[in-house]
Amino acid sequence: MRELILAVQFLTRLPTPQLRTFDPAWLAGCGRWFAPVGALIGSLLLALWWPLAQLDPWLAAIVTLLAWVWITGALHLDGLADLADGLGAAHRDPERFLAVLKDPHVGSFGVTALGLALLVKLVALMLAARHGLSPWALVLIPAWARFGALWWSVSLPPLASGGQAERFAWRSGPWLLWLSLAILLAASLALAPWLALAGPVLLWLWRRFLARRLGGVTGDCLGAGIEWVECAALLLGSLCLLLGGPPWLHYGGLGH
Repeated sequence: MRELILAVQFLTRLPTPQLRTFDPAWLAGCGRWFAPVGALIGSLLLALWWPLAQLDPWLAAIVTLLAWVWITGALHLDGLADLADGLGAAHRDPERFLAVLKDPHVGSFGVTALGLALLVKLVALMLAARHGLSPWALVLIPAWARFGALWWSVSLPPLASGGQAERFAWRSGPWLLWLSLAILLAASLALAPWLALAGPVLLWLWRRFLARRLGGVTGDCLGAGIEWVECAALLLGSLCLLLGGPPWLHYGGLGH
């Protein structure tokens, strides 16, 4: 259970039992729990979003977004800001890119990326509440995003030795990826079928971007990728509803 506890501690601010000892190598086993922890985050968000959505869509969106930021400790938002600053300042210079990532200050590119990500999530959560997006999508989207972090760390070389991307790739074999993917696909087909297609596509697009633009991955790239998947999936589902998407967008047992 120590790997599950470490995964919760790393990805969230939720209270957990304290481990008496710690070995950095244990982080390598946390990856298997990334998707389940994502589902846990989504379940907590759903517990807030669903009842508030019955009262007012904007209220549901604002409270859920605040809870989302608090539960994750803005960890992935920090990665998004760092990556935006690095890409904006590096001009395809790998050394400059890594130097900017290590800078604790947030620049204009990072601030812009943060603002846009939060705005997208806020509006998408409101539209999802107003138009009746399958509530289970809110559970599965964070799970898909964190499964993506595991896949990217395994399938791409680390850009910085000893970084988080390298640590989580140490003991993550192909069987773990296939098992996690199979569970996510089965859950998506049963509860939010559109995510069975959208999830893999969004994950593949981020991996392609990292491979072509950077040639590898860092911990900040993983965090930024999580934000990308969550924002894009929420926005995609909400836009499909606005455009009169198919009935199974609403399916999920808790739907309107």
